[in-house]
Amino acid sequence: MRLNRALARMSLAVLVGGLGACASTPLPPLSPPLPAQWRHPLPTSGTAPVDLHGWWRAFGDAELDALVGQALDGNLDVAQARERLRAARTLRSHAYARYLPSVRARTEDAIDPDASASFFVAGFDSTWELGLFGRGTANRRMAQGDLDAGAADLRAAQVSLVAEVAREWLGLRAAQQRERLLATVRDERRRQCDLLQVRQRLQLAAPSAVDQAQAALAQAEAALAEPRGAIDAGAQRLAVLLGRNEPDPQWTRPGPLPALGDQRIDAAPADLLRTRPEIARAEADVLRAAGEAGMARAEMYPNIGLGGSLVWSTDITSHRNHSVSRAIGSVGPILDIPLFDWGMRAAAAHARDHQLKASVLAYRQAVLQGVAEVETALGNLALQRRRERQDDDAVQALERIDAATGKRVALHLASPLERADSGIARAQAELERTDARAAHGLAYVALFKALGGAPLPAADGHAQEPR
Repeated sequence: MRLNRALARMSLAVLVGGLGACASTPLPPLSPPLPAQWRHPLPTSGTAPVDLHGWWRAFGDAELDALVGQALDGNLDVAQARERLRAARTLRSHAYARYLPSVRARTEDAIDPDASASFFVAGFDSTWELGLFGRGTANRRMAQGDLDAGAADLRAAQVSLVAEVAREWLGLRAAQQRERLLATVRDERRRQCDLLQVRQRLQLAAPSAVDQAQAALAQAEAALAEPRGAIDAGAQRLAVLLGRNEPDPQWTRPGPLPALGDQRIDAAPADLLRTRPEIARAEADVLRAAGEAGMARAEMYPNIGLGGSLVWSTDITSHRNHSVSRAIGSVGPILDIPLFDWGMRAAAAHARDHQLKASVLAYRQAVLQGVAEVETALGNLALQRRRERQDDDAVQALERIDAATGKRVALHLASPLERADSGIARAQAELERTDARAAHGLAYVALFKALGGAPLPAADGHAQEPR
C-alpha cells in the first residue's frame, strides 16, 4: 500500500514538472538589424585614437573634464536613476523568495459559539507555494527585466548628462568668444564713426555716411546682448546639471573655445550601438513582457503548494486552577484549480502574447532609430569638420589682408577707414569660424550620444545575470 502511494506521488511530480516545462514561455530571438557598413565614413585621419568611454577628453579641456566628473557625482537625475537601480537590484535578489517556504506567527481570541468559553489561540502557519507551470521562470524574468531596465535608465541618464554638460560648456565658451569678437566689431565701428565725423567737419564726407556709421555702431552694440544672455543662461543650466543652486563665477570668465581637431575612431560604432541605453531598455522591456506572458499563461494551470500549521489553544474562562491547553498540528497540500471564468485567463494570456510581440517590434524600432541617429551624426560630423577647415582658410586669408592694409596705412598709402573695414571683415570671419568650431564640437558630442558612449561607474555597474 505504501509503495503504491509513493509511486502515485512520483507520477504526480513527474506530470506536474512536465506541465510546468510546457507552460514556460520561450524568449523570442532578438536579432538587431544592424547595417553591414556605415554610409558615412568614420573619423580616421587623427593620430590619437578616441577613448570611447571618455570621449569628451578629446577636447583637451581640463575644466570640461572636471565638470563631467562633478556632474556625474552631483546630478539629481542620475542620483534618482541610481536609487531606482538599487531598488530593482534589491528586489531581484529576492525574486524567488515567493516560492520558498514562509512561516508566520499569529494569536487570536476565539469565542465558543455558545458563549460559554473563550480561548486564547497561538500558533504558527507555514505555506510553500511551488513555482510550477512556469511561474518561477516568469517571476525571475520580470525581476530581471526590471533590473535591466533600471541599469539602462541609469546609463541613459549618464549619457544624456555627459552630452549636456559638454554641449553647455561648448556653448558657454562659444558665447564668450562671440562676445569678444562682437566687441571688436563694435570698437571698429566706433573708430569708423569717429573718422567719418572728422572727415565731415573737414567737408570730406557726406552727413549720410556719418549716419550710416552711427547706425552700424548701434547695431554692433545691440548685437552684444545675445552672447551676454547666452553666457548667463548657459552658466545657470550648467549649475542645474551639476546639482548646484548657483553657477560658479569661474565659468563666466572668458576662456578659449575647446578645439576638437582630427580624431581617430578605431572601434566600429556598431559594437557600441549594441550598448545604446535606449536599445538596452527595449531589450529589458522584452524580458519583462516575456515574464508577464509566462505568468499569465501559468494562471491557466493549478496553483500547487504545501501548507502546515501548529496551534495551541487555552480556555481562558475556565474557573479551574489549571486551564486545559491543547496543541493541534496539520500539514497537507494546497491546491487551487481554475475551473470556469468566462475565458478571462485565456484572454489575458493572449493579450500578454500580443504585448510581447509588440515589445519585440519596439526593440527593432529602437535599433533602427539608433542606426539612423548614428548615420546622421557621422554625416553631420564630416560636414562640420569641412566647414571649420574652410572657415580657417578664410580667417587666414583675411588676416593677411588686414596685415597688408595695416602696412599700407602706416606708409600713408591707405586710409584708416580701410583698416577698420579689414578689421571688421576679419572679426566677422572669426565669428563664423567660432560658430563652425562649436558646431563641429557639438556634432562630435551628438555622435557619441547616439552611440551611447558614457561611463558607467563600477559601483553601480550591471552585470547580466542568468535568465
